Amino acid sequence: MNGETTASAFAAVPWGERVVRLEYQWIAPEREGAPLLVFLHEGLGSLAMWKSFPHQLCAAGGFRGLVFSRPGYGRSTPRAPQEAWGVDFMHQQAQQVLPALLDALGVHGPVWLFGHSDGASIALLHAAACAHRVQGLVVLAPHIFVEDITVQNIEKARQAYQTTDLRDRLAPYHEDPDSAFWGWNRIWLDPAFRRWNIEADLASVRAPVLAVQGLADEYGTLAQIRGIAARVRGTQLLELADCGHSPHRDQPLAVVREAVAFVQAADPRARTAVGPA
Repeated sequence: MNGETTASAFAAVPWGERVVRLEYQWIAPEREGAPLLVFLHEGLGSLAMWKSFPHQLCAAGGFRGLVFSRPGYGRSTPRAPQEAWGVDFMHQQAQQVLPALLDALGVHGPVWLFGHSDGASIALLHAAACAHRVQGLVVLAPHIFVEDITVQNIEKARQAYQTTDLRDRLAPYHEDPDSAFWGWNRIWLDPAFRRWNIEADLASVRAPVLAVQGLADEYGTLAQIRGIAARVRGTQLLELADCGHSPHRDQPLAVVREAVAFVQAADPRARTAVGPA
């Protein structure tokens, strides 16, 4: 089983007044004592949409991994057709859903959070609220406030979902693609969401942060990661050319190299040399 990815399973966790079912998957659980990376996907992502990247990263660094689909995504409990997420949905998932999942799976030691886009924002919020549970963070294309470019391209995504084959392309990654798309799209385009801002929360982040942004990111500017660096002491920045909103897909080798080096430098449990598992 060395270096293997386990089959997907499900955990029931509370979220507010209800219980949701989350699909999850372990990577190399036999690497006892190695750093555990918890992967948090983007606003249209899921466990499956990460594809092989989490395994590649964990193999390169000798890490363990935990990948899961957030509520409304993948094979996790879908959003009800008329359910509208509130402006605080990322705070809820950071402070309620993620801790409940880790508790349900018996994860009690500090973990590393590897988040992308909305998942990166959730990672930052979890590190701010549950500092004792976080060893460090790697955040790709995080959002800490709402920019015009973000809203403009989310509006284009809505048009594409209604007029192109985008729904069909999302379907392999979600049992209910409408749940995934409209839950994300409607709250980001809600006028009330323009005031969403987590800059004040960053003052409570104590763990080391590697913040990554593509220079051609269509959903955000460098103001996002530079804003983190201005508020979280010791933040390291990685700004990637020829890279859009998904650095792990556009520049996977660079992300793996820099993430492994960052974890190894900050976590005494990590390997001292990069190499395959």
